Amino acid sequence: MTTSYETLDWSVDADGVATLTLSRPDALNAFDLTMARELLAVFTTEALDDAVRAVVVTGAGRAFCAGMDLSAPGNVFGLDETLEVTPELLRERFDDPAYADGVRDTGGRVTLAIHALPKPVIAAINGPAVGIGATMTLAMDLRLASTKARIGFVFGRLGIVPEAASTWFLPRIVGVQQALEWVYAADILTAEQALAGRLLRSVHEPDDLLPAALELARSFVVDRSPVALALAKQLVYGNGAAAHPLDAHLSDSVAMWHTSVGDGKEGVAAFLAKRTPHFTGTASELPRIFPEA
Repeated sequence: MTTSYETLDWSVDADGVATLTLSRPDALNAFDLTMARELLAVFTTEALDDAVRAVVVTGAGRAFCAGMDLSAPGNVFGLDETLEVTPELLRERFDDPAYADGVRDTGGRVTLAIHALPKPVIAAINGPAVGIGATMTLAMDLRLASTKARIGFVFGRLGIVPEAASTWFLPRIVGVQQALEWVYAADILTAEQALAGRLLRSVHEPDDLLPAALELARSFVVDRSPVALALAKQLVYGNGAAAHPLDAHLSDSVAMWHTSVGDGKEGVAAFLAKRTPHFTGTASELPRIFPEA
């Protein structure tokens, strides 16, 4: 299965592992409004297909993503400078198209869609990843990088703030102290520095990076329950910020009940029979395990 996009390449293999390639190699895969729209389309439509079990994201050519394309005319971030903007107005008009398109951070709309996908998402950072090129990977579940990768939270050098909900993700991944140091310094990190700071899972030689990421994704989904995997992702993210372990116990209990009467029956039967399980649950039909807001 292959779908054509202007700034992306998308394909899915026989195991359901999708490869999403940022594909503006002549511009070092710089992020523009077209790429933003296409990434939203992928993560809210294509990637939700039950045939897709995991997504690996990488870049074409020598870069992962060189950040926002700063050559666009007008407000390069695509924001409407004529609007009145306050926290209260944005909450009130959150879904108003004028505010959704003209005020809400473009990168954040993408990372929220990545975060919401009930499937593993792995970044294979093959080269420079700065600005949104770095922060978009924070919403992915794991990050692998090439020895040639260079990662930078360089917003301070441009007089802007970290975006793409990165101030939620980054401290949870590397800790508050490390996050603040990287944001304050706005330096370009080597892959080894990013690994030492716990941003990366592993560093690979360039030719080994994508195969390693694909194999890791495959190990997560082959002979695994899509429902159990999706609910586990929700539990880890949702309960990581819970005020008390009782909150985790409540959501665990709901998720455990639903899986025990669903794919869990097949999983136990296969284990006892020493055979490969045949799970029938789908990530598109998940039980609700957290109270409605």
